[in-house]
Amino acid sequence: MSAPEVLTFGETMMALRGGGPLKLGGSMDVSVAGAESNVAIGLARLGHAVRWAGAVGADEAGELVLRTLRAEGVDVTAATRDEGAPTGLILFEPRLPEVTRVHYYRAGSAGSRLSPASVEAAFAAGAPRVLHLTGITPALGPSAAEACRTALRLARAHGTEVCLDVNHRSRLWTAEEATAELRDWVPYVDVLIASDDELPLCLPEATPKRLLAEGVREIVVKLGAAGATLHTAEGELRSLAREVRPVDAVGAGDAFVAGYLSALLDGAAAAARLDRAVTTGAFAVASRGDWEGAPTRAELDLLGAGPGTVVR
Repeated sequence: MSAPEVLTFGETMMALRGGGPLKLGGSMDVSVAGAESNVAIGLARLGHAVRWAGAVGADEAGELVLRTLRAEGVDVTAATRDEGAPTGLILFEPRLPEVTRVHYYRAGSAGSRLSPASVEAAFAAGAPRVLHLTGITPALGPSAAEACRTALRLARAHGTEVCLDVNHRSRLWTAEEATAELRDWVPYVDVLIASDDELPLCLPEATPKRLLAEGVREIVVKLGAAGATLHTAEGELRSLAREVRPVDAVGAGDAFVAGYLSALLDGAAAAARLDRAVTTGAFAVASRGDWEGAPTRAELDLLGAGPGTVVR
């Protein structure tokens, strides 16, 4: 196996999407969903070599996850199948036009038991240019948390850049628990991506200035419909969000990360990195599903087309 540009791992689940309240029954669409694999697919569609080294159960749901990622051009040769635990499940329940409830069934799942040995094997197969982690994986369980710590140490040893998307999930752990873990990650992180209310989860009373002083090279603050702000030693840069007709905001943050990392890998300047991030995020908002609307590189300019445009 050749070394990928990006290595990521975490829990990807079978995803079921209903058309209304779950208690009323009805049909559901079947797909997969997971923050890290959403980013992996977004990067692969933009032409980057990405390896996903997560764990799934030895079941049909796990096969769906692996098959989907392979079909999207993501390298899953470092993924593992856990014979003793199932693949997790996530249910999306559209409750109002702009409100979706999410229900997780992931306790004791294969993803929560991801082992440090799996991460070591993924690095042994070829060290990446960038390691992408989220704050979701360490919240899944002790083994998954140790896998993340192992990945950070290996990244330091191999000169791999580290990108962390805080992506706090209050159903998985408290803010205090998140801070206790993530503050030890900060010295390893090169690119930190977070919403403005997530920054204090990295360090108590954290500000972009303080995080830069701790050695983080770039802090990208996601502001939703207001765009995003990039903080570096050179100063602050702001980018407005791209205006689209909202369809489904789920997965927009992951699409944003994929766009930012793509431009970073391309060696793009700061303004171009933010522009690609808000563009890929807008594609996600304008499309249904976690990752299905992620653009290819050739499609990035489509948002500039006028209403009613037909591309022939």
